[in-house]
Amino acid sequence: MSERYSRQVLFQPIGTNGQQRICNKHVLIVGCGALGSSNAENLVRAGVGKLTLVDRDYVELSNLQRQQLYTEKDVCDQVPKANAAKKRLQEINSEVEIMPHVLDATPISLKPLLADIDLVIDATDNFETRFMLNDLMQKHRIPWIFGSCVGSTGMSYTVLPNETPCLQCLLDTIPVSGATCDSVGIISPAVQMVVAHQTTEALKLLIDDMEALRTKLVTFDLWHNHYHTMNVNRAKKTDCPTCGNNPTYPNLNEEASSKTEVLCGRNTVQIRIPQKMNLEELASRLQNIAPIKHNDFLLSIEYKSYRLVFFYDGRTLIHGTNSIEKAKSIYNQLAG
Repeated sequence: MSERYSRQVLFQPIGTNGQQRICNKHVLIVGCGALGSSNAENLVRAGVGKLTLVDRDYVELSNLQRQQLYTEKDVCDQVPKANAAKKRLQEINSEVEIMPHVLDATPISLKPLLADIDLVIDATDNFETRFMLNDLMQKHRIPWIFGSCVGSTGMSYTVLPNETPCLQCLLDTIPVSGATCDSVGIISPAVQMVVAHQTTEALKLLIDDMEALRTKLVTFDLWHNHYHTMNVNRAKKTDCPTCGNNPTYPNLNEEASSKTEVLCGRNTVQIRIPQKMNLEELASRLQNIAPIKHNDFLLSIEYKSYRLVFFYDGRTLIHGTNSIEKAKSIYNQLAG
């Protein structure tokens, strides 16, 4: 251990004791895309004891521009990202115990994985899943590190249950765009900037250096040379349904999650979210992706081999598939 981690041990805030703590900790990463694969590599190289990976997708060619663990062979073989990540990570550090899970991240699927987790890193690609994580981590009192990036922008924040504002508090105060990598693109340096913040915060938590934690929300735009940190302590709300005095954890309720069903005989899946859609904003984001049609009631777009129809009331029809998982994937790519 002394040779492999010698340069990290020489870093005074970590030292020998900190390194031993890192080697005894268990981290869960939800999502093995750009943020997840980079965070996973950093933590495995740092010597984390156990790493649990959760992802529902497989490796595609468009991933290789920014998802550094994967190869063209993974694309050809359509290897699930969690499994491809484990293979590469074990080649980097065979001492780390890596447990991949190819599944959709839900309260039901994640709960059995939380028993001895010390920290969770958010590497998801949509806010529905992040709000679910927010509730789940608050309920089980597990610290987690939020991260998001699109285009040349990104943000990160460390959530400590019972201490800091939760994600719901933050986004009630600071609304964020629903833009996605598939609608406006992304450059790899934006990923790496978010990962640098997430992994650094993770190391602080793993060695129990609570005083060194960043207490502010960080946002940046690398292309336009903007970097900003914001004090969000006042965003914490006593009546927050997730972290307030009487939490109800609404995003763990079945009624709060997206309702998905296959429409019989139509090769179509319907997804329904519990809120109205801003079709004007969606049209603005998608206009450069493919031709769209927009009237007073709905917006439709031809995307790859699918046709998506978005309704104001929160319903979306994905024509061209009876696979719920594929429909969810296409929906998240465009609507976030």
